[in-house]
Amino acid sequence: MSQSSLKVGLFGIGLDAYWDQFEGLKARLEGYLLEVNNKLSEIHPEIINLGLIDTADKAFEAGHKFRQADVDIIFLHVTTYALSSTVLPVVQRAKVPVIILNLAPEAAIDYKAFNSMDDRTRMTGEWLAFCSACPVPEIANVFNRTGIKFHQITGMLHNDEECWTEVREWVEAARVANIMFHNRMGCMGHYYSGMLDIYSDLTQQYAHFGGHMEIIEVDELAALRKNVTDEEAADRVKHFYEVFDVQPDSSEEELVRAARTSVALDRLVDLYKLGSMAYYYKGTGNFDNEDTISSIILGNSLLTANGVPVAGEYEIKNAQAMKIMDSFGVGGSFTEYYAMDFNDDVVLMGHDGPGHIAIAEGKTKVKPLKVYHGKVGRGLSVEMSVKNGPVTLLSVVQKVDGKLMLLVAEGESVPGPILEIGNTNSRYKFSIGARKFVNNWNIHGPAHHCAVGVGHISSKIEKLGDLLNMEVVKVC
Repeated sequence: MSQSSLKVGLFGIGLDAYWDQFEGLKARLEGYLLEVNNKLSEIHPEIINLGLIDTADKAFEAGHKFRQADVDIIFLHVTTYALSSTVLPVVQRAKVPVIILNLAPEAAIDYKAFNSMDDRTRMTGEWLAFCSACPVPEIANVFNRTGIKFHQITGMLHNDEECWTEVREWVEAARVANIMFHNRMGCMGHYYSGMLDIYSDLTQQYAHFGGHMEIIEVDELAALRKNVTDEEAADRVKHFYEVFDVQPDSSEEELVRAARTSVALDRLVDLYKLGSMAYYYKGTGNFDNEDTISSIILGNSLLTANGVPVAGEYEIKNAQAMKIMDSFGVGGSFTEYYAMDFNDDVVLMGHDGPGHIAIAEGKTKVKPLKVYHGKVGRGLSVEMSVKNGPVTLLSVVQKVDGKLMLLVAEGESVPGPILEIGNTNSRYKFSIGARKFVNNWNIHGPAHHCAVGVGHISSKIEKLGDLLNMEVVKVC
């Protein structure tokens, strides 16, 4: 399973010529930098702080140190005017995304107290302590002309929730990018024949997200399943009753069958150190494989709720979307259009197969199905709705040029009647209305699947796209 190893770089900048001219200025600016360090440390524990860089020589040294430390993202705290030559070598050598922090120490200078000072040298030193905005255009100019992508946060060191929320989102986005880079996805089985929109170029997944794709045979899971003991299966059935709302018509035989597969899935995940999975298998002509695949839904739902999101129909792009959402801590359940309700202006969305039971409204029901529509076999399935409240939809879209983009929309999961068919399904309302949402979403050509998570996190996804150099389109 992938875990974040995120390292955040931090440095401040100043001009060494000032230190002898203005007593106490350097110490004061270093104090500001320490405050930034402490605030960042509250967001993420591993901060590589290289202090105040005030000469070109120190800048080259800092660039090498950041590279040696393997930082993922750098925050550049602009404390006062500084030469761009003290900045460029740092980020050129480090070769990671840079966020410029243009933070004033207070909301405004105390003009009356400032102008009552009787020493113009002291006055200049005081002004320079508030001069963070001054060199930002110079830095931006040099970054643009040298091909360095950067982002800015302008605000205050203190009492500025908007500013520090933005900082927090950049750190979260960097953490998710780090998780995706190290994620190991299992690809088990094969595509659903004829479902052309889900076919994906695996190398493009590597190009955009990094990570590793492990191609897995269904036979491996079936073999692991044969080694599950009766005691282990019984313990997993007991766990099913704790986690799910198992309906009375779910037979003991089907529960045990699903339990064996669930235990085997856990072992498969451990064997390959998987952080996500996409699967589908037609399951004809081989009893063991069919028995395994037709009893997989409960086990995959448990995995999805525990940091290993699983997408059905071998939907690799959507397994990536689900992993992104789960890494942001908001879930990421597999979903598609079910129907439209023009009376209530909502879109019904859900899917057969596993659901993200950790974001369910109430306890997820387990129901037996005599047939898996469009698929081979029968067995237990899950029925759940996503928690009522704000939601975000995310799709990883493969464009006509083969490259990937992120498509996002924010809406609300609302109460009301659902289709009680043993599948995940919810009612979603959008600010632009159901008709316009469907048209605007479809025009970008996503696959018919997407991931849904709780909360509105489009701003975080947009930052992730910036860090990954991926286009992000927000529908609403």
